[in-house]
Amino acid sequence: MSDLLSLDLAAARDALAKREVSSTELTDAYLQAMEASEHLNCYVTTTADKAREMAGAADARLATGDALPLDGIPLGIKDLFCTQGVPTTAGSHILDGFRPEYESTVTSNLWRDGAVMLGKLNMDEFAMGSANVTSYYGPVESPWKRQDGGNSRLVPGGSSGGSASAVAARLAVAATGTDTGGSIRQPGSFCGIVGMKPTYGRCSRWGVVAFASSLDQAGPLARNVRDAAIMLKSMAGHDPKDSTSANLAVPDFEAALTGDVRGMRIGVPKEYRIDGMPSEIETLWSNGIEMMRDAGAEIVDISLPHTKYALPTYYIIAPAEASSNLARYDGVRYGLRVEGDTLDEMYAKTRGEGFGPEVKRRIMIGTYVLSAGYYDAYYLKAQRVRALIKRDFDQAFESVDTILTPTAPSEAFAIGENDDDPIKMYLNDVFTVPSSLTGLPAISVPVGLSNNGLPLGLQLIGKLFDEESVFRAAGALEAAASFTARPTGGQ
Repeated sequence: MSDLLSLDLAAARDALAKREVSSTELTDAYLQAMEASEHLNCYVTTTADKAREMAGAADARLATGDALPLDGIPLGIKDLFCTQGVPTTAGSHILDGFRPEYESTVTSNLWRDGAVMLGKLNMDEFAMGSANVTSYYGPVESPWKRQDGGNSRLVPGGSSGGSASAVAARLAVAATGTDTGGSIRQPGSFCGIVGMKPTYGRCSRWGVVAFASSLDQAGPLARNVRDAAIMLKSMAGHDPKDSTSANLAVPDFEAALTGDVRGMRIGVPKEYRIDGMPSEIETLWSNGIEMMRDAGAEIVDISLPHTKYALPTYYIIAPAEASSNLARYDGVRYGLRVEGDTLDEMYAKTRGEGFGPEVKRRIMIGTYVLSAGYYDAYYLKAQRVRALIKRDFDQAFESVDTILTPTAPSEAFAIGENDDDPIKMYLNDVFTVPSSLTGLPAISVPVGLSNNGLPLGLQLIGKLFDEESVFRAAGALEAAASFTARPTGGQ
């Protein structure tokens, strides 16, 4: 079984095509691994029967030579994607019992291309969190352990922590995630895998439970850059059901992995050297810069002067949009209902019991900044600053092809370590939020280990709808880093 689990997506695709292994065998191996690693709490719903049915259909196609792009590949699906007839919880008590009668566009695209669904992955409630500790179904544990032998259970990052932990622990070949302020890239960094946030509009948001509609974007979490490119090709595409979906052809992202970055100009923003950043993050970044220079890229110092305003801007805009999006959960139409003597009391009791503390905190912040008397002072001002941040990137991309930064300001921390300090938790997004506010594509690549033996990643940011350059640079960085470390706490 371990040999089957060691196959990355590209290798599994080739082995399936050559009939060296069947999708049924591969799927069963992952279902067994999931059962053996339940302590990580990666999955909230396992769809074993559906997985075997989908694997059988894939094997039938493979036998006749009619293979689809992802035929027979077992995937985990973040529980923010609506899946027809399968519970979709968004990590929240308020969606208890919700079984969508429709399929999200992204997952429909994956099933169209022959992928197999292993189950629904745990996540921070409504994607609000940086550690995957806010889920109603309990925290997700990273398969990584500190080298000092400590028994602390580590966070996998969030909100796509279930996805990242599952991929790192070999409980899925790859997984879907969503990124609102860093929720694919930061977990990727914490778990030593690749996390890709495509350009806003590259993947449809239809059927994805909304957090902040101008920021949410689906993307892949995978073992390496090539796997992420393969996944994104299937996930992406124009969707007339989503008004923000880009009506653009989807490139062959895998073909962009030439390994040649000679002549590419890589920007290094001085503003990302923040006060208090650990020296090992600074060293990792410096090493990454030298790797890209040695590979033939030209390193260019750039300035993104409004970077320091990105985090406070995000934590005004995102909660404001969340307060609007989450107003629909009232106990009337679906999900949890807590009865009351009046309609208003039923609303209050349902939302009071159904939402967790972090979701309530963000709804309250968002409602406040949208309220009369504060809308201009907070929300409109944040939108103006967002435009200035975008202008900084536009100007930078006049002289560079991609931008290289750290992904996260630290290694993974222990479960419960920052729970009493929301601001410290929010600071985990300091490097990822700017590209979310501007809708730019960005990828996290594992590059090295911390002093505690935990993975650290670097981030590459690209121009709008230029994921190909991002993948090209990421492939070269990955090859130069030669990151092969594996966690000890999973399969």
